[in-house]
Amino acid sequence: MSPRNLLTTSLLFLSLATLSGGEAVSAASAPVSAVPVSTSAWMPAGIGRLEPRIFEMALRAASCAVRSGAIADLATLTVIDYSRPSTDKRLWVFDVKRRALLYEELVAHGSGSGEKLATAFSNENNSHQSSLGLFRTDETYVGKNGYSLRLHGLDAGFNDHAYDRAIVMHGAPYVSDDVAKAQGRLGRSWGCPALREGIAREVIDTVKGTGLVFAYYPDPAWLAASKYLGDCGGEPHLAAGL
Repeated sequence: MSPRNLLTTSLLFLSLATLSGGEAVSAASAPVSAVPVSTSAWMPAGIGRLEPRIFEMALRAASCAVRSGAIADLATLTVIDYSRPSTDKRLWVFDVKRRALLYEELVAHGSGSGEKLATAFSNENNSHQSSLGLFRTDETYVGKNGYSLRLHGLDAGFNDHAYDRAIVMHGAPYVSDDVAKAQGRLGRSWGCPALREGIAREVIDTVKGTGLVFAYYPDPAWLAASKYLGDCGGEPHLAAGL
């Protein structure tokens, strides 16, 4: 990533933290629990194995969501990289206010999206495919998949049927390192981002209600059409240079 893009990423986090109720913290005055807003604080170790360019896209989308009023009090940003195989840890949860990486986890994709690799995505009911784009986390409930988190899709035409499709975050026995080793891929959901059973409740309780989920794949149609990656519906982006 270029120095300019590194600076842009840091500025986005500063803007997100300010709009979501956090305060800008200088390195000199920061409490021990705070993470200074700087390129060294986040790049590269601070974002795990998430690619910086995808991280920057997620920040851009989140900044647009905050600016446009799609979410009032942003606390967490979850990023899923569906371009990676399901055997990789490809879900990351960030605390936006503290600028900290909280989780780096396995996540399943829909059975209609592919086997080890997800290559097809849909917004339609009964497709059993995962959806791309930006989601807002909502309330929890207990259903057939146990403790689950409802998601509201914000990308019109790409994931805005997610709530009606019951695309939710939940735990599943087919998501584990053992399953991945035994069959060469994770098991698959009906489109839900399913997590390891041992961590699902903890992650759900961390992100529920005040979080965004950014599900990425290099799909040309979505990349070109999403307002959260484009002009933000006419709203200016939060960081200079975007």
